[in-house]
Amino acid sequence: MVAGLLSAGVDVELLGVLPTPGVAHLTKTLGADLGVMISASHNPMPDNGIKFLARGGEKLDDAIEAAIEAQLEQDWERPVGGAVGRVSERSTAVDDYVAHLIRTTNKPLTGLRVVLDCAEGAASEAGPRALSGAGADVTAIHAQPDGLNINDRCGSTHLADLQAAVVKDGADVGFALDGDADRCLAVDAEGNVIDGDQILSILAGALRDSGRLRSDTVVATVMSNLGFVRAMDAAGVSVRQTKVGDRYVLEAMRDGGYNLGANSPVT
Repeated sequence: MVAGLLSAGVDVELLGVLPTPGVAHLTKTLGADLGVMISASHNPMPDNGIKFLARGGEKLDDAIEAAIEAQLEQDWERPVGGAVGRVSERSTAVDDYVAHLIRTTNKPLTGLRVVLDCAEGAASEAGPRALSGAGADVTAIHAQPDGLNINDRCGSTHLADLQAAVVKDGADVGFALDGDADRCLAVDAEGNVIDGDQILSILAGALRDSGRLRSDTVVATVMSNLGFVRAMDAAGVSVRQTKVGDRYVLEAMRDGGYNLGANSPVT
């Protein structure tokens, strides 16, 4: 990937091992023209793929993707000499992202015992550091990635280890990420699974009760359970549903000025 970008005249800054949301954050804050994430998402390592982010850290919209595909077979003049791109490394990438995450918490997590399943993936360093920095007592499991074991019987698609660890440690809550840490499931103190719709309903209710849920509306996808929609309706919260994909959720949030939304499961 790096060689291909350099050969096209693109300067590349390497971020190292970082969650997809971290790449999105730094794409925006560094003013980059493009962000690239190589990840298997919630799948095993052989399924590694590429996620592209536009300027501002947003997913490419459908029209841009179609325009790129239309140009793939066209001839173009390749740069040579000094026009070839340059590569550098940003050694503070994880530090920068962890600091950003800690700044987003408006209440300290002091006294909260958390088990975090990092899926042997991209959040293995940033995830525990962010929660600890916010004040939580954190136990990290499946946080020894070797490039091959990502999502291997762990993370958001395999919750048994997290359930057992939460109960054994007497933790208050457990969270399971996927390999690139853009999805999350939870486990309560008794080891019960809290799925994405439940997490979203808890967040929506808390924001509405505090008067911070804009337009009393939450954005979800058509994959959300009908029970979630009915529960939100009973709580006085409107649900705007989109096609599946976090890009569509984000578009709807921005179009309507909403401040809470999630793909299914919570991403």
